[in-house]
Amino acid sequence: DVQLQASGGGLVQPGGSLRLSCAASKFMLANYAIGWFRQAPGKEREAVSCLSTTDARTYYGDSFKGRFTISSDSAKKVVYLQMNNLQPEDTAVYYCAGDYFVNAEYACREDKTLDYWGQGTLVTVSS
Repeated sequence: DVQLQASGGGLVQPGGSLRLSCAASKFMLANYAIGWFRQAPGKEREAVSCLSTTDARTYYGDSFKGRFTISSDSAKKVVYLQMNNLQPEDTAVYYCAGDYFVNAEYACREDKTLDYWGQGTLVTVSS
């Protein structure tokens, strides 16, 4: 099984940036998609962005295009989420998750079906 560990959360002022990291316990083989999801207090979990290892295609939730960027370093087995111009409404626990034989869009749209989840990292945007 793949184990995922998210890190990089913290307290940041509005307008600031953070980069989250999701470390995988084993090499991310082809036909694997991994993504970032978040859940704010009292709200449902939502998909932020996902990436396919097969073709490096990415998918972004509508609210995140232009501000957030997903990327990966296969050699380091890490997937990153660069978050810019953070606002208080971005405050949430951010999770990384993935599964085999799905593409980026599917992973983001059908996150309930993903088998592998990290523990989450808290991002707080506040002045």
